[in-house]
Amino acid sequence: MTRVLGIETSCDETAAAVVARNADGSPHILANIVLSQIEEHAAFGGVVPEIAARAHVEALDGVIEAALQEAGLTLKDVDAIAATAGPGLIGGLIVGLTTARAMAAATGKPLIPVNHLEGHALTARLTDGLPFPYLLLLVSGGHTQIVHVAGIGDYQRWASTIDDALGEAFDKTAKLLGLPYPGGPNVEKAAEGGDPRRFAFPRPLKGEARPDFSFSGLKTAVRRAATERAPLSPKDVSDICASFQKAVTETLADRVARSLERFRTLHPSDSEPALVVAGGVAANAAIRAALEELCTDKGFRLVAAPLDLCGDNAAMIAWAGLERLEAGIVEDAASFAPRPRWPLDETTNPLFGGGKRGAKA
Repeated sequence: MTRVLGIETSCDETAAAVVARNADGSPHILANIVLSQIEEHAAFGGVVPEIAARAHVEALDGVIEAALQEAGLTLKDVDAIAATAGPGLIGGLIVGLTTARAMAAATGKPLIPVNHLEGHALTARLTDGLPFPYLLLLVSGGHTQIVHVAGIGDYQRWASTIDDALGEAFDKTAKLLGLPYPGGPNVEKAAEGGDPRRFAFPRPLKGEARPDFSFSGLKTAVRRAATERAPLSPKDVSDICASFQKAVTETLADRVARSLERFRTLHPSDSEPALVVAGGVAANAAIRAALEELCTDKGFRLVAAPLDLCGDNAAMIAWAGLERLEAGIVEDAASFAPRPRWPLDETTNPLFGGGKRGAKA
């Protein structure tokens, strides 16, 4: 059995987890502790980096101890320590990586710096044992991209956003409408009672040959609709949210369809090609339903991360570390510095904008 302790402090969750690969090869989450900072940031309507870093300092030791206790292990029992080294808020990354480095030095355990995005990319292998290759739709507060996942460390970005990340569009819409933080879940909740046909919001880039995303224009249309009808009634807010969410789901389906066709062409012998959706926005039920319908139509299997593994968590970091440990693909941890920006695919030129305005970009 291989067991890895994971630490995640890239934004506003302090998390620690222990995952294992059992003797029969099956993966297992032994513990997964996530301490949210929502209350600390709610008054500001978003994440304040200095507050986040301070909260990580205060909570991380206790969260790690709780994870080890839940797993029934001590630090001596794990085979390696994995920690998020980027991308994210530099203060939080320093806290997590420094703590992991100290524990590794004290115990002689290997330290594995992990790309947060790789954690999302490999979650489907932890939860569903998904074989390579597969297609990943990563949708979060800082990233919206489609990635061809061929193996550990072997990623090719096929599409990205040319402006805002989808999670940022959700958060900005919530803030504009006076909905509480965090924005995404509250927009989804408000949309449940709304009329998705009331507002004819744009579907950016729909029908265009390029596979990329754009959400800035949609966000502007929402602002215009809200401004024209101010002060907004609860019905106005629900209808705007429902119309916004409908525009998002139709846009995603159109954009993702092009990459599904490309994947099919590249892997014609794959009898059960898979689309993985991961990241915080992947928790949205309407988005999952739209992607499920698309995959059924295109002959793909949709693998959606469990809700508790969509957002920031340390189980995915521990698992990415475990996969890298087993594959012998490990960075030089002694000299590795935290990277606030760290693309999963470092060979493809970034798009202008690229959704790099959010805290996790």
